[in-house]
Amino acid sequence: MKNTLNVGMIGYGFMARAHSNAYRKVNNFFDLEYRPVLKAVCARDAAKVKTFAETWGYESVETDWRKLVERKDLDVIDVCTPNNLHREIALAAAAAGKMILCEKPLAMNSQEGAEMVTAIEKAGVANMVWYNYRRVPAVTLAQRLVEEGRLGRIFHYRAVFLQDWTISADLPQGGTALWRLDVAAAGSGVTGDLLAHCIDTAIWINGGIARVTAMTETFVKERKHNLTGKVEPVGIDDACAFLARFKNGSLATFESTRYARGHKALYTFEINGEKASIQWDLHDLHRLSYFDHRDDGRLRGWRSIHVTDGEHPYMSKWWVPGLQIGYEHSFVHQVADFFEGLTRNRPASPTFRDAQETQKVCDAVLQSGRTGQWVEVE
Repeated sequence: MKNTLNVGMIGYGFMARAHSNAYRKVNNFFDLEYRPVLKAVCARDAAKVKTFAETWGYESVETDWRKLVERKDLDVIDVCTPNNLHREIALAAAAAGKMILCEKPLAMNSQEGAEMVTAIEKAGVANMVWYNYRRVPAVTLAQRLVEEGRLGRIFHYRAVFLQDWTISADLPQGGTALWRLDVAAAGSGVTGDLLAHCIDTAIWINGGIARVTAMTETFVKERKHNLTGKVEPVGIDDACAFLARFKNGSLATFESTRYARGHKALYTFEINGEKASIQWDLHDLHRLSYFDHRDDGRLRGWRSIHVTDGEHPYMSKWWVPGLQIGYEHSFVHQVADFFEGLTRNRPASPTFRDAQETQKVCDAVLQSGRTGQWVEVE
């Protein structure tokens, strides 16, 4: 008999669907001691949250997150809200002794993040932040290759995350669907939304970042606000590019924008070492490109590794070799790793403390974008 964990979800948007799908699938494919039960979902719109509950199989609904957190029949609180609510919900959930899974970024800034880390660790509750790209099998394989020393000394890390959905000046800001354009709800633009993913992956693979220098731009300076009906200044960054130096001495370039016409979600990274290089592309997420200078010169060149074999990370849990999986499976893997961490009494990363390191880099990037100076990461 598996141990049940009753989940309380806060939010019903895109990420809430991705997380709910993961909870529903995880025990079908992973042999775990725990089984999630979709016990309750919470959002302010009673009609919409009821529909969401019926669609995904939640047993009950709430319209006040405080009541959800106080419920005695819940073990896990999953925070799928805009960023400005992460801190308050996490602090309340920690005080109530709940396990917490929080969407990224951890908080609006590293000051909030530090408060959350302190509260979580004082309460001693299991916690994790949903940086799901770590759990794409090809990305996990890349991390293991670097950890094994196959690339040797790392010289360069470069990452790009491009979108194009905010180019129109007629697009409003704020409200349920467009809170990411409202600085009061999001904290930042592409830095906290897209580059945070790139930074988390980079730190996980290549270690801490020491210094950054950045430039940011807001191309549309004013937009109508959905909540006030008024044209208001836009406070988020539409684009950001920054240089970084890792603590191990390697150099990095990061770029993200929502103004790259033709790109919906182009996330790529490349790592160059003294012995080998690797590349990954979200659009071909089940493949890892690998170049090894130690190969016979006559055959030396980039190889494409189809990450579907049972020897590859996570893939033995799915189909037969050659059949690929997709984006949604990274969330299933995250839930599986979280539950496995509970079994082993060994937290699965990224914990709140891990995610705080990414938050510090984001803060340094935004500070540098304002000042035009190199900034040491706290």
